[in-house]
Amino acid sequence: MNIPADLKYTKDHEWVRIDGDQAIVGITDFAQGELGDIVYVDIDTFDEDVEKDDVFGSVEAVKTVSDLFMPLTGKVIEFNEKLEEDPELVNTDPYGEGWMIKINISDPSEINTLLDAAAYQELV
Repeated sequence: MNIPADLKYTKDHEWVRIDGDQAIVGITDFAQGELGDIVYVDIDTFDEDVEKDDVFGSVEAVKTVSDLFMPLTGKVIEFNEKLEEDPELVNTDPYGEGWMIKINISDPSEINTLLDAAAYQELV
């Protein structure tokens, strides 16, 4: 299982790449493997402020639908539009082309509540 050391993680299996006061968010390799073939990604919070741990969207796989939880409080400023045409990118490249949203971080202190790669590895 792929758990890049340069990312942060949540207990709900989202990953976070911090870049200054912005972050890129997706779901982990573990999560996409558990979900199976992803057929649709629904992000209905574009251009909205979303609180940490609130739902920012959902991902639909062949057999299930799963909520996506905001790892940090912030404003959703971008959605990966490639996922509209090719949601399987979440399966094939979860940490690259399969990213889901970009956010402006409202409270940088929340970054300290995220898991590092070692802690996430223990969780899964």
